[in-house]
Amino acid sequence: MRALVMTAPGGAENSQVKDVEVVTPGPGQVAIDVAYAGLNFVDVMVRRGDGGYTSEWPYLPGKEVAGTVRALGEGVTGLAVGDRVVAAPVGGGLAEVAVAEAVLTVPVPDGVGLREAAAVPLGLATSVLLLTDAGRFTAGDTVLVHSASGGIGSAIAQLVPLLGGGRLLGTVGRPEKAAAAVAAGYDAAFARDEDLVEAVRKATDGQGVDLILDPLGTSALPTDLDIAAPGGRIVLFGNAGGGAVDALPPVGRLMAGNLTITGFSHRGLAATAPAKLAHAIRRAMDFLAEAHLPLPVNELPDLAAVPAAHDAMEAGRALGKYVVRVAAG
Repeated sequence: MRALVMTAPGGAENSQVKDVEVVTPGPGQVAIDVAYAGLNFVDVMVRRGDGGYTSEWPYLPGKEVAGTVRALGEGVTGLAVGDRVVAAPVGGGLAEVAVAEAVLTVPVPDGVGLREAAAVPLGLATSVLLLTDAGRFTAGDTVLVHSASGGIGSAIAQLVPLLGGGRLLGTVGRPEKAAAAVAAGYDAAFARDEDLVEAVRKATDGQGVDLILDPLGTSALPTDLDIAAPGGRIVLFGNAGGGAVDALPPVGRLMAGNLTITGFSHRGLAATAPAKLAHAIRRAMDFLAEAHLPLPVNELPDLAAVPAAHDAMEAGRALGKYVVRVAAG
């Protein structure tokens, strides 16, 4: 089968489409003929050699797929060969066949295309959990999302109105990307520069932000603390810059502002609480099927186009969510 293979830490020069052995499911697993696969920044972090993601090379990236069930491992029930499904594999999703745990393999409802479904298992499901579980979103909250023009940021812009609505602010790494965030549904978007705190205070009439969703490690945490409203929640859900993570602020600062800092990891949930993650995937699929949630995606024509898209994501030039067509025809 054809698969994207990362041969060593580095850039696109170390990512090639190769013929590899077809994977087969073990007990409790499902093999999937992949129609579309989602791209996620975590694969960029693996590619550049960030610690804690993989110690073995070559590496097969890809953590969200949509397709049809090819084969069932021992003990799997509730699914059948030929079923349309989405899944969150540990890796290897950027391939013609992927293997995932059955608990993290969810049927695709009628009326939902596999192209859009491929953006769900990590992207949209993470957005659901960031808002409803980690962030405790309440209708009317003011929400600020860092990296608002990316895949997670775009999905959150679609979800907030479905969850009751609120004021939605975003930050972007490049000023020219602010317009894309506004077009995606943000009330306002700002470049992350020395004027950010003042811009957010002005946009909130000095009240601050109720919920801050931050994928930047701890680099923006001082700003988060400055713009949080009393009782505000800050959710840290990544380390896109890849640098060292600083210590958290003193407890006294949090107590004085009645602030909460929460950590979130999709990978951690997949490993320790897969049923909770599967529930979020199902809920996200229901949004697509029943609420007619618009979920714009940027389609890549084939696996060979993925390394360049990873380059754009790493350089901060990407906009929105990427999925790649894997099945031929």
